[in-house]
Amino acid sequence: MEDATRKSGDLWSGVALAALGLYIIIQAGQWEYLGPEGPGAGFFPLWYGVAILALSVLLVVSHLKRGSARGDATDWNKLGRALSTWLALAVSVALFKPLGFVISFALLTYCIVAVMYRRPLATAALTAVASAAGFYLVFDRALGVPLPVGVLGF
Repeated sequence: MEDATRKSGDLWSGVALAALGLYIIIQAGQWEYLGPEGPGAGFFPLWYGVAILALSVLLVVSHLKRGSARGDATDWNKLGRALSTWLALAVSVALFKPLGFVISFALLTYCIVAVMYRRPLATAALTAVASAAGFYLVFDRALGVPLPVGVLGF
């Protein structure tokens, strides 16, 4: 049991996320929580940090309660899909400057829906266009927050 606990990804990821959550809470505490116009710069990071910390504690506790019942088997197929998602995200961020946010985000969404979730290509395309358009309308048009623009102008 002790060896399985030390090798557990749930345990160590929970500990790492707890440290990250605690760091976010400490940093957010240095910023204004509420100002005269409403929530300050520290409002959302504080609650984000609290959520990370609470969920990481739940992850560690559930792992310790479960013990070594799951075994040590690594599902390489699932791991490959997860790492592919991270790679797609990294490529998407790298494409922000040349293609802009809207196209990069649409490509990321398409990749996740079509490749990771194995949905039909038409569904992936519709989801990609709708989510990218939604981000553009909310942030660029409604809130006036400019998104990175590429060579095509959006």
